[in-house]
Amino acid sequence: MVSPQLTTPPLSDLAVPDSVPGVSGELPWVEDAAKVAPKDARQLSKLFFDQLQVLEEGTAEYQYARNTLIEMNLSLVRFAVRRFRNRGDGEMEDITQVGTIGLIKAIDRFDLTREVEFSSFAIPYIVGEIKRFFRDSTWAVHVPRRLQELRVELAKAKETLNPRLDRDPTAKELADYLHLTEGEVIEGLVASAGYIANSIDTPAPGEEDASDGGRSYADILGDDDPAMDLFEDLHALAPLLQDLDDRERRIIEMRFGQELTQERIGEELGISQMHVSRLLSRTLARLREGLLARG
Repeated sequence: MVSPQLTTPPLSDLAVPDSVPGVSGELPWVEDAAKVAPKDARQLSKLFFDQLQVLEEGTAEYQYARNTLIEMNLSLVRFAVRRFRNRGDGEMEDITQVGTIGLIKAIDRFDLTREVEFSSFAIPYIVGEIKRFFRDSTWAVHVPRRLQELRVELAKAKETLNPRLDRDPTAKELADYLHLTEGEVIEGLVASAGYIANSIDTPAPGEEDASDGGRSYADILGDDDPAMDLFEDLHALAPLLQDLDDRERRIIEMRFGQELTQERIGEELGISQMHVSRLLSRTLARLREGLLARG
């Protein structure tokens, strides 16, 4: 991917009204943040997070920094939603919208002083938001009245906007048209998607009826990839491992990375096997509590 042209004028020259007194350094002007290559995005994000901590919330400069961070890191959302690629195009759009909410939450809660890569911090937020989306979208059994009514309003809005735009409207366009928040619209879209439960024996898209040799959804549904769960766990563990001291991290690396016995670890560190066992148990308990807290 080719990185967009970046320039670094002072804040006063950006497409925002005024600079904030006391801010040191400069924010690059990113012409199209969504096209920034992931490698460049990692470097630029550190600079933008650094400035975000000193900019006053609600100012134009703050909004520019925050919005640029969101657009530069949308590739993390696309990466997270790949595991759900067996779902329909319409539902994938909803999943991406929900994953973006997780990205925004991660940006608002990220602390640069933790010296953790933002991608390691953000992925659990994005995936967690998507999992909550699926957990809360079982409305084929019961759909609240307000969501039933919103479903009708959304259907009417789509009928009006489709001819104007010559495409399906986005959640933001629907929200502007109905004078609602994007969150309310996304909730309504989720309700619409979960309003009717299709049988897994329904013919898959582009397939003939099963009786004529076509495949049903049951034939093409895949299983969860255990490697993805491992990936999520490792990303969730990364910031927790950073909080351990050098000896604790070394014990974890020797035990699970090098697969050494507790006796051998004790010999390497000059301590007893019993001491290694206590340290290992205490460290694993801390990591377990940290993972459970992140939910």
